[in-house]
Amino acid sequence: MRFVPLLLTCTVSCELAAQANSPVGPATGVPAGAHAVEQRTRGSREGIRLVASFDGLGARFTGPHGRVALRNPSDNALAVGRRHVVQTVNAQLAIFSRTGKPLYGPLPTNTVFRGFGGPCEEILSGDAVVRYDQLADRWLLVLPTFRRAVPRRTPPGPRRAVLPRPAPTRDTVVRVAPPRPGPEPPGGTYAMCYAVSATDDPMGPWYRYEFTRPLFPDYPRPAVWPDGYYVPTSTGDDVIEKHVCVAERTRMLRGERARELCRLVPGVNFLNTADLDGRQRPPRGAPNLVLAAGGSQLAGVTDASELQLWRFHVDWADTARTTLVGPERVAVAPYRYLCGGQLTSCVPQPGVARRLDAQGDKLMARVVYRQFGARGSIVAAHSVNTANGAGGVRWYELHAAVDHPVTLAQQGTFAPDSSYRWMPSPAIDRFGNVGIGYSFGSASQFPGQRFAARTPRDPPGTLGLREVALVNGEAAQTTTLRWQDYTQTAVDPLDDCTIWYVGDYFKAGDSAYSTRIGAFRLPGCR
Repeated sequence: MRFVPLLLTCTVSCELAAQANSPVGPATGVPAGAHAVEQRTRGSREGIRLVASFDGLGARFTGPHGRVALRNPSDNALAVGRRHVVQTVNAQLAIFSRTGKPLYGPLPTNTVFRGFGGPCEEILSGDAVVRYDQLADRWLLVLPTFRRAVPRRTPPGPRRAVLPRPAPTRDTVVRVAPPRPGPEPPGGTYAMCYAVSATDDPMGPWYRYEFTRPLFPDYPRPAVWPDGYYVPTSTGDDVIEKHVCVAERTRMLRGERARELCRLVPGVNFLNTADLDGRQRPPRGAPNLVLAAGGSQLAGVTDASELQLWRFHVDWADTARTTLVGPERVAVAPYRYLCGGQLTSCVPQPGVARRLDAQGDKLMARVVYRQFGARGSIVAAHSVNTANGAGGVRWYELHAAVDHPVTLAQQGTFAPDSSYRWMPSPAIDRFGNVGIGYSFGSASQFPGQRFAARTPRDPPGTLGLREVALVNGEAAQTTTLRWQDYTQTAVDPLDDCTIWYVGDYFKAGDSAYSTRIGAFRLPGCR
């Protein structure tokens, strides 16, 4: 099968090529032993409480600055602070109150870089991701550029600036269109743009940073760690290699000049750096843990029985001592990428021939880390084929300690029926409850968003709390196979246990997606 690049610079002809080259049909087969970890019954216990639910950026959204200019896929990212919720969808940004009132936007994500100059201000490529740094009560926005630009003669400083307040407009037409790349100058570079808020107010001042990159910076997945902001990217979907970088968090929080260090990892699947949940820090000097699924779609290997792990240790005092060590192999139950991987026509929808992409070749955002005393817990999830010919959520909890092997504590595939569950995003709260949001759909149910969870009292490998719907879809997506690319969880900093989540759905009569933001509380959370 010819593999079609997953790039937001893809034109309409590229999208049509992806559809023509993607297999049509349901999930087919599982490797021997995969069924042994399938959970084929639903959780029976009540305990998941939906405490907030409102529409985010989408087809009918209107905020203080008008209506949103949508692109496919949505590339949902969500961050939650003490007073605000910030959402990005591809190349658009909005700020909400915690009750869902739109406070700012929608505006292009590079609005944060207005007045900064250079590619961060001038190039709007999409794939923006937002995080909330609970250790510092600050916001982090990461924005790649997908077009080469001439490097500046003098690297820019952080340049503190407040978000601009343009006059509201209400006549913007909603549109869904791919970005159109401009010409690339010979010898130009890409960039990764970081913005770190100077306070806990996302509408206050921000420090902006531009770091040039020689390699294409696709699919960034930023993670918060005490010694840095870690950001892995893909250098392109026609090569089997990835890039993982770390930016100097401490200096960025103070608005000082900062550095970014990168390492190239050949022969590897999509990487995720461990993203810290909660305020308890890992042991001093603990490396960031970087995970990837096994196999490689480009090499035609879609079955695996391992996770791969690297330890990324940064030394800002002597950067020559920075190391990325791995991969370590963590044995897990066998799995097969859902429908063979990404850009495949996979998930059926009622009444239409169009099937949706499942992004089955990668661990999904976020890989979360939480410290419990001397032990660190890591939760990761991805989409796999199930024995009944559909899609399930495979999830893992790993245990970590400094200078010790990372071990598998439990694993399971949530597959209680013949519907498709895919594109999961997990979180772990301060009680050790694990919650997972994911897309849900089938030939008889329009795609929507659901949430399932477990407590530490549940049998290992099971989600024992009853599955709940965040939003049920009302229509099929027919214009493209690309379905959001990822969903997103975030843990609430106020109580460190409410889990927020965002994903796509379609409203009846719409030809473009809506997004729904929700918040869930699990047992013990008050």
